[in-house]
Amino acid sequence: MEFARATTAGELLARARDGVLLYGLTPPRQTSTPAQAADIAAAALARLRSIEVDGLILYDVDAEADRSDAPRPFPFLPMMDPAHFLEGYLPDWAGPVIVYRAVAKYTGPELDAWLSAVDRERVLTVLVGAASRHQTVRTTLPEAYRLHAGLSGAPRMGGVAIAERHAASGSEHGRMQRKQDAGCEFFVSQVCYDLDHTRDLLSDYAHGCRDAGREPRAVVLTLSACGSAKTLEFMNWLGIEVPRWLQAEITRGEPLSASYEQCVLNARALIAYCRRLGLPFGINVESLTNRKLEIDASVDLAREVRKLLG
Repeated sequence: MEFARATTAGELLARARDGVLLYGLTPPRQTSTPAQAADIAAAALARLRSIEVDGLILYDVDAEADRSDAPRPFPFLPMMDPAHFLEGYLPDWAGPVIVYRAVAKYTGPELDAWLSAVDRERVLTVLVGAASRHQTVRTTLPEAYRLHAGLSGAPRMGGVAIAERHAASGSEHGRMQRKQDAGCEFFVSQVCYDLDHTRDLLSDYAHGCRDAGREPRAVVLTLSACGSAKTLEFMNWLGIEVPRWLQAEITRGEPLSASYEQCVLNARALIAYCRRLGLPFGINVESLTNRKLEIDASVDLAREVRKLLG
């Protein structure tokens, strides 16, 4: 479609030297009819028409029941396979797409079939492991990496980066380097709210790579506005650390305006910091829920980020 700034997977990664803008979508529910899924896809593309994003991200939603002892704030509803959503309902999108794969859900042959058949000129993938070591899995992340490495025509692969994990262990940058050795050409972060945690990870990763004589890969940093105390509860359940002062603003004041303002400030700071580091990067904007208020805010936020990137 005419509003995609990049046209191929290679161009998307090349543009990351100056900073790229992506928009994250969750596919419709599995129970959606073809007509409903088509309407959802059309509405999403219509919202993005004026923004000039460089690419899309399609998430692969898993129940992640073992993530926390706390109950999931929103009930889990199975979603359409993101690859099926892309192929069947986004034919008008001509730009690059990063398709997530929660590898624990799939057998090795299922992953092999998709990785072998995908259009690698336009489609990239992020392979995601189990949410916890207690989860029953069909394929582990190391197995998926080995499978990808054995395929000559597999799509370009990325990995997940989590600043909160780095704050707790100080070792996430090393994990990223090992994923890079396994074939990851880019990373996508969990939603970022704590600037210090995020900048610590970016600094340790960029400098750690260069100290080891390698160039760091692009890191795509995810932003999402929070429009309610319930969404904040969901963010906490996902492991997203929101500073206490902002949690108070969200629960006691105007949640959307407070979180939106912080997302814009974070975007400005992270863009400047990545450029100062000489780190290829992107900003990914998403809505964590299907509430219209938060979806509209995500579109406004993406438009703001586009201006900041230039």
